[in-house]
Amino acid sequence: MSDLIAVAYPDKETAETVRQRLLQLTVERALELEDAVIVDREEDGKVKLHQIHRPAATGAAGGALWGGLIGLLFLAPLLGMAVGAAAGATSGAFLDVGVNNQFMKDLGEKLPRGGAALIVLIRNATPDKVLPQITQYGGDVIQTSLDDESEARLREVLDGQGAPAPAA
Repeated sequence: MSDLIAVAYPDKETAETVRQRLLQLTVERALELEDAVIVDREEDGKVKLHQIHRPAATGAAGGALWGGLIGLLFLAPLLGMAVGAAAGATSGAFLDVGVNNQFMKDLGEKLPRGGAALIVLIRNATPDKVLPQITQYGGDVIQTSLDDESEARLREVLDGQGAPAPAA
């Protein structure tokens, strides 16, 4: 089962820096992410989602490729690509996985203007390798699905009150 963690930061740049660090940790196999989305509330109050996975775009690209190949068989590659791209985009949009967009938008409404939050869905993590990498950025834990002990430890580490400790 995956854990949801939402941490608020003073600005979008800090949230993006932390997300990039977490993505690097996935390459190093210290973390398995299902989703990592930045929600920011602009100065005018608008809430924007900055996702790393775009299922509709991925589906459209794959659909265009397969549609083009199938279209070659029927001597209509451009028509095949157009139909394939449309079908791929539609199916990709319906297959959106990860954190619920409405949940993220609702959470974004609670952020101060100019603020941002990083919302991650973590499948697996090695806390003693991950926490030291994000401690320097601070942040306020605003929501998690962690157990009480793990959540308390995360809050202490991000507040700078405790050293990152290995998970139990």
